[in-house]
Amino acid sequence: MDIAALVVWKRLSAQTPWVTALMSLPDTRVRAVTERAVTAVRDTALPRSEAARTGRGIIWKLPGFRTGDALASAVLTAAAPTRMAVYDRRVQHALDTLHLTPTPGRYGRYMQLLDDLLKHGAARADGWTARDIDTALYWTGRPDPAPSR
Repeated sequence: MDIAALVVWKRLSAQTPWVTALMSLPDTRVRAVTERAVTAVRDTALPRSEAARTGRGIIWKLPGFRTGDALASAVLTAAAPTRMAVYDRRVQHALDTLHLTPTPGRYGRYMQLLDDLLKHGAARADGWTARDIDTALYWTGRPDPAPSR
């Protein structure tokens, strides 16, 4: 049910074949996969980017998580809100200027970039989380409003 809520939040439509496939899986199967992904992203012994890559690789096994990172990153961020961050088209739009290409493995590279920003931002990043940066990127990457007449 938690994933269903995130589907609605990220997709605004749950009328796709993969949603049916996901919702028809036994709850125990979904919980087994998500438990491993949650454990991975919460593992502070791993660097943030490696935890993100591991969690993303685990959750990939569920229908709807094989392509795109918006939903997967929302699930992983819900599991570790101060450590992970949401990745979606607005964030990608903001990151295009930083040349982070939308190719496989981008979520781990994105989290590495956020980690670098948090480590090297000195006083300017004091108290910020990965989620704070992703929120700033989200608003930076929003489409320009239509010009006024």
